[in-house]
Amino acid sequence: MTPERYQKFKDLLDRRQPDLTVLTDQVHKPHNLSAIIRTCDAVGIPDIHLSQPKMGYRNFRGRTVGSHKYVNVHHHSSVEEGISQLKAKGFKVYAAHFSSTAIPYSEVDYTAPVAVMMGAEKKGISPEAAELADQHIIIPMQGIVASFNVSVAAAVILVEAQRQRLLKGMYEEPSLPPEIYIPTLFRWGYPELARYCDERGLIYPEMDECGQLVDPSSWYAKVRKNKV
Repeated sequence: MTPERYQKFKDLLDRRQPDLTVLTDQVHKPHNLSAIIRTCDAVGIPDIHLSQPKMGYRNFRGRTVGSHKYVNVHHHSSVEEGISQLKAKGFKVYAAHFSSTAIPYSEVDYTAPVAVMMGAEKKGISPEAAELADQHIIIPMQGIVASFNVSVAAAVILVEAQRQRLLKGMYEEPSLPPEIYIPTLFRWGYPELARYCDERGLIYPEMDECGQLVDPSSWYAKVRKNKV
């Protein structure tokens, strides 16, 4: 890994927002999921949470997840499970859902720990998920169409979240804890070596301040010795 590439990865990680995420409810089309993940990366979201759609992901698991190596994808067996786990971590769950209690998306405070929940285009948020959400939000529409495509709606909401966080200076100071920051930096810089270590349960080699491996020969020697 070159020093320039190392610094680029550090700059990206320094802007990651671990207390902002997306949870999907029955979103299954791969192009929508892929677009949402790209938007997450664009606004500095390190993790996305997907609930298992009843109809499956339409080959999303094998085809799309691997192409978005900069966003961690977490799968949940149900949307209720995803909501429960996020709330246990202190997240407020805001569901993009039209209801009598819904408020415009721009009125929400996205500088607190927030999970934006998006539903499938035709069915939207499930009744169970809508009941568990802390707040329903809508994007006011001015035309005949009733709503945006789910990936477009997610982008609109997340850009507003980014705007609020930029104003508050939340992208100026690193917020990822070291136990996540350092391994992520290694995986980005040395993906093949990281995969080798992960498959064998090995601790990642140490990196110096320029992203170079510290005494890699000794590390490899220890690995070979332990394999004998």
